[in-house]
Amino acid sequence: MPKVIVDGVEIEVPQGATVLQACELAGKEIPRFCYHERLSIAGNCRMCLVEVAPGPPKPQASCALPAADGQTIRTDTPMVKRAREGVMEFLLINHPLDCPICDQGGECDLQDQAMAYGRSGSRYEENKRAVDDKYMGPVIKTSMTRCIQCTRCIRFSEEVAGAEEIGMLYRGEDSQITTYLERTIHGELAGNLADVCPVGALLQKPQLFEQRPWELRRVAGIDVMDAVGSNIRLDVRQRQVMRILPRINEDVNEEWISDKTRHHVDALVRNRLDRPWVREKGKLREASWTEALDIFAKRLIKAGSKVAAIAGDLLDAETMYAAKKLLETQGSTLLEGRQTGLNYDVTSLSAVAFNSTIAGIENADVILLVGSNIRWEAPLIATRVRKVARKGGKIFGIGPQIDLGMKVEWLGDDLKLLGKLPKQVKDAFAAAQRPAVIVGAGALAAGGLGAALGLVQPMNLVREGWNGFNVLHTSASRMASLLLGYAQAGGLADVEAADPHLVLLLGADEVAADKFKRAFKVYIGHHGDNGARMADLVLPGATYAEKHGTYVNTEGRVQRGEKAAFVPGEAREDWTILRAVSQLAGATLPFDNFDQLRSRMIAEYPQLGRDGLIDLSWSPPKLAAKAEGTIRYPIGDFFLTNAITRNSPTMRTCSDELIHGVEVREAAE
Repeated sequence: MPKVIVDGVEIEVPQGATVLQACELAGKEIPRFCYHERLSIAGNCRMCLVEVAPGPPKPQASCALPAADGQTIRTDTPMVKRAREGVMEFLLINHPLDCPICDQGGECDLQDQAMAYGRSGSRYEENKRAVDDKYMGPVIKTSMTRCIQCTRCIRFSEEVAGAEEIGMLYRGEDSQITTYLERTIHGELAGNLADVCPVGALLQKPQLFEQRPWELRRVAGIDVMDAVGSNIRLDVRQRQVMRILPRINEDVNEEWISDKTRHHVDALVRNRLDRPWVREKGKLREASWTEALDIFAKRLIKAGSKVAAIAGDLLDAETMYAAKKLLETQGSTLLEGRQTGLNYDVTSLSAVAFNSTIAGIENADVILLVGSNIRWEAPLIATRVRKVARKGGKIFGIGPQIDLGMKVEWLGDDLKLLGKLPKQVKDAFAAAQRPAVIVGAGALAAGGLGAALGLVQPMNLVREGWNGFNVLHTSASRMASLLLGYAQAGGLADVEAADPHLVLLLGADEVAADKFKRAFKVYIGHHGDNGARMADLVLPGATYAEKHGTYVNTEGRVQRGEKAAFVPGEAREDWTILRAVSQLAGATLPFDNFDQLRSRMIAEYPQLGRDGLIDLSWSPPKLAAKAEGTIRYPIGDFFLTNAITRNSPTMRTCSDELIHGVEVREAAE
């Protein structure tokens, strides 16, 4: 490992590190605009200048200079100070004085570094240039006069998002960054462009002029839009969540989130259930909590053991545990979390988990995607798979051919291919050090779990220090629901066959409307969506942002989200509704507050008390390895997959424009 001297202090740096990284290891702050830790090096802003000896007697760009043994690096000399001031002066030559009205104000790298490293005045007296704003779709608002051509957005689109739709035109002062043919950016990660932009050239259009950063209270949360469990930050003003930003977690989402995660926030205050409703003569009418809970309790007592609970996709573990305890007082075990009708084997959770781990899938050298539109099912895992493709790893796919933002060799869309894989696939897996298979929702729906497990031994997927068998779920509540026993052998069909007299829909909005026609249906949820429309009793609950909750992602990682806001109107947190009705039914649940609920859940299910990955020892079931049938991807519209997104104006606009090709016209400003 090379040894370098930074401002008189000798340190040892990893092989291949840059001078900028060496300075940071020494605790020195180096200003930069074009450099980003997760993107390739461009070296075009020149803000990171330092003095290096041996070398030419001039400042050098530290981001593009490799650290070598024996280097002496100075970051605080008068030459470096003057050079940085000069670079900053050039960057600000054409930059407009928009700080008072710019949404980036208060969180702007250019603003901060101009204060720390810039001159006190400008010597530029010529006319400033102006650049037309570009239309980049429903998520990104542009103000291209502010652009400093750092090219972060270009590199992010190509290297992370897999959408090569942004580039630079012209040269010198005429340089402009734009989308090709000035069309909409298509993708699921476009919102991250505003995060990587160090100035206010790219902004979040849905939240434009809505708030200032110093007005907001920051609360840590866990995303429930998919099963990845992205770490997010909920920014709250008074009683409302105003925006959602990513939190850094190297093991899960790095520092990115999908557009669906970021921009569903406007639905948290729209079409909300804020009071109980009772169905009479086919129509819902308002009711008081006293009346609604009394009806619920009487129906519960009358149903006896003929009670079932269906868990929705966005549910926390505590709510599911409370519902399970309520059913136990009735003598019922009719619990199911796969509300769309999936019925794969769950006798071993290791066989239905993402065993390589989300971060670990980057180490694979060959990957077979089986029935997975990974770009829509888990955009943040798709970014990891793209890294494998960029490093030269082979990606094969079984399923309908789609654009995944990387090179994929498609084999066909029939499950029977798992029984007779082509020679090039077998050869690639035989030569691989870390082979991996990712089984998606399309394969699970077609009954392909057994056939996929049949690949483990011949493909040598499980070996010392590596497990390459992965199942990718699409529901944030799925792994926790399986841990808690929300799974019947035959799936939802078994619950229906038991002919329950009362069905508890816990935020379950994807259950088919023709199910449980003879049962009295109680819906506990937060939006007036499909579940509320089919229910006989509607009880307003809380969204994930309005309650504390434990979630387990697709790899089996236990994470906890915090309560960021209060429920609207007369709505209540879900577990309190279940606790109240249990008391009226004469079998009070043994907890009076959330801490007691969580403690009892952890005592009974210690895995849910862990921080990080739960222990899932590899013990796959013996299933029939033969499968055939055409694979169909279950997600037809990435932006409208649950009750929250279906009530989001931004998600509706994204769906119309990016999925259905509706032309959107904007008024001139």
